[in-house]
Amino acid sequence: MSFTAAPIAGLWVFEPTVFTDERGYFFESYNRRTWAEVGVQADFVQINQARSRRGVLRGLHYQVGEYAQAKLVRVLEGEVLDVVVDLRPDSPTYAHWFSIRLSADNRQQLYVPRGFAHGYVVLSETAEFLYLCDNYYSREHEGGIRYDDPTLSIDWEIDLSDVVVSEKDKALPFLGAHRQP
Repeated sequence: MSFTAAPIAGLWVFEPTVFTDERGYFFESYNRRTWAEVGVQADFVQINQARSRRGVLRGLHYQVGEYAQAKLVRVLEGEVLDVVVDLRPDSPTYAHWFSIRLSADNRQQLYVPRGFAHGYVVLSETAEFLYLCDNYYSREHEGGIRYDDPTLSIDWEIDLSDVVVSEKDKALPFLGAHRQP
């Protein structure tokens, strides 16, 4: 197993050791002890899965207060550009973003601690996205930031005029007007 610290403190990219033979492949996608060795203590309580088509952009979402969530995200089928924004008010990287291509082929996973907004855009024909959360979803505690916030200038690696975004995500506030996680 390989762990790589991302340029923003708290984010980890995980690449599992994959065992292949004539039957296919096997890998351990999560092991609490192994993750604890790099300092990640997460008790995942909810698993979410989404299927989307090319150009679908979901995000940037987060939960606030007692319902804040850390996530472990990965792609089961296809490829996405996964994006996180640091919203921790005391962080030296506040309002900085990080992106990574996650795919079924590279099998990489991203650990996103509490205090980050998260989103992704589908780059393949379809994608199956899986994420483990360390806290339960609460509609009353959800927050978000517009994916096209000009102060963030996120490079989504896709023409934004071609993305498919929910009306709810289009109505999210810009960075300065969001709820603090």
